[in-house]
Amino acid sequence: MGSFGNLILNENMKIFRRPRTWIMLSILALISLLMPVLLREGMGSNEVLYWEAAVTTIQVTFFLNTIFCVVIAAESVAGEFTWGTIKLLLIRPWSRSKVLASKYLTVVGFSIVSTLLVIAMAMLMSYILFSHDAPGGSGSPATNALTLWGYLYVDLFITLAIAFMVSSVFRSGALAIGLSLFIMFSQSIFSLIFNPVRYEWAKYVLFNNMDLSKYMTSGADFALMGGPSAGMTLGFSIAVLAVYYVIFMVISWVVFSKRDVAG
Repeated sequence: MGSFGNLILNENMKIFRRPRTWIMLSILALISLLMPVLLREGMGSNEVLYWEAAVTTIQVTFFLNTIFCVVIAAESVAGEFTWGTIKLLLIRPWSRSKVLASKYLTVVGFSIVSTLLVIAMAMLMSYILFSHDAPGGSGSPATNALTLWGYLYVDLFITLAIAFMVSSVFRSGALAIGLSLFIMFSQSIFSLIFNPVRYEWAKYVLFNNMDLSKYMTSGADFALMGGPSAGMTLGFSIAVLAVYYVIFMVISWVVFSKRDVAG
């Protein structure tokens, strides 16, 4: 376990020694701090609850957060081949499974750090600039916000798994980034075309299950997005995502383990 810990430490050093990593984190922090200021100036009032301001800020910033995390995931394996350092890595007394596991855990760790950074900065500035009064109506704004952020991270988590798989299989960071961005941009379009309400089989399509925030919606809008009428529930979507996730990971590990990566 000690050697594996050193392997993870080594992978983290590769990421955080690069100026680009700190530039990306700085951009995320800056935008998360500026967005509440812009919201305050745009509305000309601070009557909005700070939780709501934080939610809006994070929804905007999270898209960029996903892109930055995908860049890290895409180059985690492909970058080793690009720079030729994969040979140096594999001559050390670590199995290929441990090498790949350390890279994946480091990528996930980075995504958690960047996500917590975005949330912390957005909450801090929103708390300073906006109202703390308890809103009327049902439902806790804190609970709703935390639930939404959890759903956003699940979407990010699956997108990272796709980028990591493509990076491992095709050894191309550009392809991994391009495919992940394509999925991010076209997710809603494919969900509209392959609507589970019209096509029974479409409820098993990855795109229709990645956005878990739709389960926070109710009424006709929820049905149009593939709600109970299509036989879809939160538990169903999580199960479908889990199956896809396992498939992505198995493909990554099998290809990386069997391929002559040192050649």
